[in-house]
Amino acid sequence: MKYILSVFLGAASYGILSTIVVLAYGDGYKLGEVVGSQLLTGFILAWALALFMKWREKRGRGASTSNEGGAAPKTMTKLTWKHRLILMAAGMPTAITGLLYYQSLRYIPASLAIILLFQFTWIGVLIQAVSQKKRPNGIMFFTIAILFGGTMLAAGIIEQGTGKFNIMGVVLGLLSAVSYSLFILFSGKAVPAVHPAYRSVWMITGGMVLVFILFPPAFLFNGLIFGDLMLYGFLLGMFGAFIPPVLFAVGVPHIGEGMAGILGASELPVAVLLSSFVLNEHVSALQWTGVIVVLVGIALPELLKRRRKLSLQ
Repeated sequence: MKYILSVFLGAASYGILSTIVVLAYGDGYKLGEVVGSQLLTGFILAWALALFMKWREKRGRGASTSNEGGAAPKTMTKLTWKHRLILMAAGMPTAITGLLYYQSLRYIPASLAIILLFQFTWIGVLIQAVSQKKRPNGIMFFTIAILFGGTMLAAGIIEQGTGKFNIMGVVLGLLSAVSYSLFILFSGKAVPAVHPAYRSVWMITGGMVLVFILFPPAFLFNGLIFGDLMLYGFLLGMFGAFIPPVLFAVGVPHIGEGMAGILGASELPVAVLLSSFVLNEHVSALQWTGVIVVLVGIALPELLKRRRKLSLQ
């Protein structure tokens, strides 16, 4: 149960981000300042964790050597600079996702932006099918149809039509879904033998470097970092760049990627709830129905897979 709770809370942490970003925009902060402060906080926290683990590892090896008089056990933590550069490159799409997603929040409500981001669920399937030249099966097509229908409901398109939506915001939201799909694809293949803590620290570093190139961190020198931006950056870094990877690293190996995908959908209702109660965005009953349909669509493939396994036993 603790591993399920770990993954659930990790995903729910992501759902908090859009509300914090909208509040930061309301205080006058810009995109580069918001994303830059988030990744800087995540960078500091991730390196602190990695260095602590490295220290504990060395201490454990020293104790093992002194107690047994033999060689310390080998660990998969040795990274070459080639590995580091690969991980930094794999981490850049998550920074691009943040830039696109957070910029979309300037044009569309947070409740719509998170629904657009969640289109990564079928975009990832499409990218994988094209790259592997393998057609998705019937269950996947059915799932995509459910997701598409749920999205139409959750976004309010059926109630309001498309006239009230800012096209720029919608495009940015969809592009963030594409970027996030690429991040999932690349991150799973980048130096998988290395411990997640050491992988994530270099991926966050790569994302931060990219953002600082695109948006030079003037906030570090003009005094903005010592105002409310520090609080927003800390919250975004904690809930976006630090807590989820750590909790996923703890829980996913024990519950499997399929169940993790289902629990990962907790991000969606959390984001919509907060946008409704904190930002006072109107979310109708029909839109909530759409959110539930999307969640069912995400869970459906794994539930059918588990049912098939049980029937074969």
